[in-house]
Amino acid sequence: MTALERALGVRFRDRDLLELALRHDSFAHERGHAAEHYERLEFLGDAVLSLVVSDYLFRQYPEYSEGELAKQRARLVNEVALAHLGRHLRLGGYLLLGRGEERGGGRDRPGLLADAVEAVLGAVYVDAGYGVAHALATKWLGDLIDTLPRRAVDYKSQLQERLQERGQFPHYQMVQAEGPDHARSFRVRVEIGGQVIGEGRGHSKKEAEQAAAEEALRWLERAPRRARRA
Repeated sequence: MTALERALGVRFRDRDLLELALRHDSFAHERGHAAEHYERLEFLGDAVLSLVVSDYLFRQYPEYSEGELAKQRARLVNEVALAHLGRHLRLGGYLLLGRGEERGGGRDRPGLLADAVEAVLGAVYVDAGYGVAHALATKWLGDLIDTLPRRAVDYKSQLQERLQERGQFPHYQMVQAEGPDHARSFRVRVEIGGQVIGEGRGHSKKEAEQAAAEEALRWLERAPRRARRA
């Protein structure tokens, strides 16, 4: 497994695809292979990434309109965000560039890095299929997705306010983290006074905490009915 494959968390069956995903057209043109560069894979990766993000937003934000979903997708899939990801993966050091592009600082050019991210995702899709590409894209965008606000639905804040009225405070505890790096799953419990009142799962700790808080709020709603029956 190469260093880049380790960074991606993906082992390619056909490493020529990974090399192609890193080959800029300036490199190909200088060597007389005008058709062999990453633009076709970039086209495919862009479509895969758009589908992954659209599917995630559709399922996670049922209160959003079509326009709001499109706006949030644009916040995630754009040159600035993808270039930041490319730098995090150190893709610039792996790019195959022509001499002119190299001298012009292409290895750190935002547009080029963003294109390379999409091309690499396209290569993963061709080599390993949608499941692996979906997991990789979700891993890449997990931190950004966590920053998207739920409109008027912040279960942790709601739970905090409800418990403060009773002189209590929630305590969150991560009880499990499992799965490979590209598809982690977290399980979190929320307690008051040592009693578990909610548990949730998610692709990130924040997401699992929100799910646990949502369940805890339902527990609080049921508590008066339990007391009356007792």
